[in-house]
Amino acid sequence: MEKDREHADGAHGLGRSRAALAAERLIEVVIRICGFSAIFFVFSIFLFVLLSGSDFIVHRLNVREFLFSTEWVPTSLSNKRYGTLALTVGTFSVTGLAMLIAVPFGLGAAIFVSEFTGGKTKEALKITIELLAAIPSVVWGFIGLVIMNPLIIELFDAPIGLNVLNGGILLGLMSVPIIVSIGEDAIKAVPDSYREASLAMGANRWQTVVHVLLPAARSGLLAAVLLGVGRAIGETIAVLMATGHAVQIPHSPLDSVRTLTATIASELGETSRGSDHYQALFTIGILLFALTFIVNLSADLMVRGFRGEQR
Repeated sequence: MEKDREHADGAHGLGRSRAALAAERLIEVVIRICGFSAIFFVFSIFLFVLLSGSDFIVHRLNVREFLFSTEWVPTSLSNKRYGTLALTVGTFSVTGLAMLIAVPFGLGAAIFVSEFTGGKTKEALKITIELLAAIPSVVWGFIGLVIMNPLIIELFDAPIGLNVLNGGILLGLMSVPIIVSIGEDAIKAVPDSYREASLAMGANRWQTVVHVLLPAARSGLLAAVLLGVGRAIGETIAVLMATGHAVQIPHSPLDSVRTLTATIASELGETSRGSDHYQALFTIGILLFALTFIVNLSADLMVRGFRGEQR
């Protein structure tokens, strides 16, 4: 009887181990599918954008004019011009100002939440910061249009408050939650032994942060900043409503501009399908893909360089 029970228990345990192994393999397959699906979807989107503008790109695109001309006049009857330099400079001017605002506030908030708060205060700050990320883009644009516009006119005596400054402030506030969230995770990932060793050597908390935690977490902090840059470059509705939508190279933060994303959003619905104007907008989409790829590649190379230095 005892042998039969042992045999039954062994068979039951073997069945369990086989079921666990099958479940593990199934989970592994699902994870692999999820990983490859991300690559597939990104490639599919890029292929769709490329095919939608392929005829214009192959037969009628003047690459020099497209990249280096400031004249974007796609609706002219006699002399259509498809220059994106002003749009590109407008995109980077708004993004650059946004990062000047978002990086100090975002990294500062990440350090404060991670190292200088605890309990209810920490949870309240995290919830408040996450609420910023939950505000829709159109609401941010409405804030820029209704509140920031007259405020900038009043404070800076500007002819119009829809400009680089307005868009930069909004994009900075929109990028802060991403930088805070990822930056806090990067700082928390630093082993506690680093903190303990620094404090044991007589350093105070601030010296520990500056000289130990930030250098140890710099690859993660850089990733947080670059994701914030990607968030700002890709934003559409807020900058469409807050930057003035003027095709020109800005010479000050009070100048109105138009961004690449805002151009696509404002003009795509008004063009006839398959026209040169329609395909030129998809070519702008390819340009945005290239810019974001360069940003991500630069971030990856910098992170690898930092990791190599740490080794």
